[in-house]
Amino acid sequence: MNNSKSNRGQKVIVLGTLLIGLICYFTIPTFNALMNQIVQMFATGDFEVVREFVSSYGPFAMVISTLLMILAVVFPPLPAFMITFANANLFGWWQGALLSWVSAMAGAAAAFYLARLFGREFVEKLTTKTGLSQVDEFFEAYGKQSILIARLLPFLSFGVVSYAGGLTPLTFGTYFMATGIGQTPATLIYSYVGGMLTGGARMFVTGLLIIFAISILASIIHGVYRNRQSKNRDTVSVKTGTLINDCSSTKGTINPKESGRKI
Repeated sequence: MNNSKSNRGQKVIVLGTLLIGLICYFTIPTFNALMNQIVQMFATGDFEVVREFVSSYGPFAMVISTLLMILAVVFPPLPAFMITFANANLFGWWQGALLSWVSAMAGAAAAFYLARLFGREFVEKLTTKTGLSQVDEFFEAYGKQSILIARLLPFLSFGVVSYAGGLTPLTFGTYFMATGIGQTPATLIYSYVGGMLTGGARMFVTGLLIIFAISILASIIHGVYRNRQSKNRDTVSVKTGTLINDCSSTKGTINPKESGRKI
């Protein structure tokens, strides 16, 4: 009973915060312009635009970067890796990596919490049903290690995986630890690369990342396909076994009419 009241209160707080945000968006021109600027910034696909936006806040740049990362995780269509590149380019690779790691963990915790609080229907509205279903299949294929593996793969949306993790029976501690370990290699690599990306080098690395993502995606699809084929074979085997047992039982049953015949 207490848990139910607590959850209800937490939902009211979250929904109230969202409502306040919407009211501010539609009634405060400067806030409206800022939100539109952020969306347009991510839409450019250029991390240098993100870098300039963050750096424009001077001493508050790290705070703004953290808020942007949390926003990108909570709203998965926004590409979080651009912030990682921008952080490294602006603050230096290891400082940028640390900032990106911490802020991504905060976003992952928020997404997990929202998924646990509001459930699948709410998550599908934020992530799209198709996107969530794809991650579900990945989780089904890789079981308990799904979170850890998913964090290592650059083409799986960090935000969608975070929400999907909240819909699983995993404890927050297990989820949080897997996320922290899993995202570390990618964060370090992105930050190191982001710290030296300019012009042609940026295009070259982007191409390599795309090739890398495609190759891993093909491997994952192959694994999921094999897993499904295996399940189908198991299902057929079970049905065949059941049919054989039924036939055997039928053959072993004495027909009442025949039992009355004299031999």
